[in-house]
Amino acid sequence: MCPAVSIVKTHLWDCHEPIVEIPADGDFEIKEIVKMFNSNLEYNYFELRERPELKEKAADWFHKKWGVPTEAYLECMTDYLDGNTENGWYLCMLGDQIVGGLGVIENDFHDRKDLSPNVCAVYTEEAHRKKGIAGKLLGLVVDDMRKKGVSPLYLVTDHTGFYERYGWEFFCMAQGDDEPEPTRLYIHK
Repeated sequence: MCPAVSIVKTHLWDCHEPIVEIPADGDFEIKEIVKMFNSNLEYNYFELRERPELKEKAADWFHKKWGVPTEAYLECMTDYLDGNTENGWYLCMLGDQIVGGLGVIENDFHDRKDLSPNVCAVYTEEAHRKKGIAGKLLGLVVDDMRKKGVSPLYLVTDHTGFYERYGWEFFCMAQGDDEPEPTRLYIHK
């Protein structure tokens, strides 16, 4: 073996060959290692009731994305996990990392309290966008809520064109709490 190179033997499942060579000077691109590792993993989609041990991690993740207090997410998730509501929480993970998620709440901070429940907090990590994660999560929530007898669902957003690809239709404008301008409200029947 060349003295300038050390081999890091990192194995993936049944792989028995080293997957990364790191020069002795430590000069390597970690993003290439992560990219290679991630290409060997699959996205895992599920509702929080399937993995309740992730409640705190999920609440913290949503808090970091949207700025809503972690305690608010924990309260909604606890109600869901305790069976007090069918308004659920849905995640996409890659390995042990949350890379996408969304929830269902009664009202997503707008003046149309009669339009309920609302899909909320739709988010996909930037490095994982354009891979269909949000679309799969939206399909999962629509199917799950429909099985529970809950339809239609509503969603507020400033995006145009994105949600239409997944069967959502513009319904009306709604005034967001503490927002200067109305926002678009969509429906999925």
